[in-house]
Amino acid sequence: MNAIEFTAPETIHVIDLPDAPAPGPGEATVRTHRMGICGTDLSCYLGKFPFFDYPRVPGHELGIEVVAVGEGVTNVKPGDKCSVEPYFNDPESRTSKAGHSNCCPGVQVIGVHMNGGLRQGTYKVPAVKLHPGNDLSYDQLALVETLAIGYHAVARGNPQPGETVLVIGAGPIGLAALEFLKLMDGVNVIVMDMVQGRLDFCAGNLGLPQGIRFDPTNSPLPELEALTGGHLADVVIDATGSPKSMSTCFEYAAFTGRVVYVGITTTDLQFPHAPVFHRRELTLLASRNAVPHEFTAIIDLIRQGKVDTDKWITHRVAFDEVPARFADFTDPATGAIKAVIEVR
Repeated sequence: MNAIEFTAPETIHVIDLPDAPAPGPGEATVRTHRMGICGTDLSCYLGKFPFFDYPRVPGHELGIEVVAVGEGVTNVKPGDKCSVEPYFNDPESRTSKAGHSNCCPGVQVIGVHMNGGLRQGTYKVPAVKLHPGNDLSYDQLALVETLAIGYHAVARGNPQPGETVLVIGAGPIGLAALEFLKLMDGVNVIVMDMVQGRLDFCAGNLGLPQGIRFDPTNSPLPELEALTGGHLADVVIDATGSPKSMSTCFEYAAFTGRVVYVGITTTDLQFPHAPVFHRRELTLLASRNAVPHEFTAIIDLIRQGKVDTDKWITHRVAFDEVPARFADFTDPATGAIKAVIEVR
């Protein structure tokens, strides 16, 4: 029994999957060493994530070892340690050719649309989706994809020197965005979250002391106005996935500001159009997945010591413990910033 399967909502089975056959042209056979647990995995487990069908082997935040490569593969070789870019796109689509492989109409995400990497046996992936980092640990490589989601959201918002960015939700995706915002010169960064411990983490570990603890009974606007001299935020990145937050976050945006949705909800959203969105001439942007050069950039930043992934990993789970412990991470009370499954 060498793979973990989400058989139905809140139902996990350990199953047998055969090892992969020899890789074909352009393919690589790989095995997983580490898998990060992210909000997508938790939503899939709970039956709340769009695009996910059962049964399915999860796992898209992966630190892998290359076992074999097929004809024509030159970017990796057997023995390489890699991060996986888990978005398998159609390279011939107009969207992909325009440089947007992250949201190609036919994109398939490993661990969501197809079986993923939470398995001890070998499996095949397109070799072009592997990003080597032999001088990094498997832990670090498994976190690259999470970081890439935040990197892409920041790129979508495109903050400029002198601007204020408000990140709502200091879970893993919000933290990923914050990792790159703190590296930008002249950008004022503010974090909003309901959990004081997450704000403390941002202050103590990311050097971002400007935090607003969201209280559903009181508007955070006065505190935000005080931190911005009444200007509000030029860029708002909502990483909550909460319909309520995503509907109200426009109120925090300055005139001509940009709002970036990186969190996902299956609920229809309503927001004030004329008095807020139209009056302030706001721009709403979606942020989905990430693109190849962002994986390369993140691996380089980790290599240079500019992004420290060690402080992210607060919990570890052995492969054999997954059926018994996975549900624990759906409870915020566990205090997990990032849990990593040690597959091998």
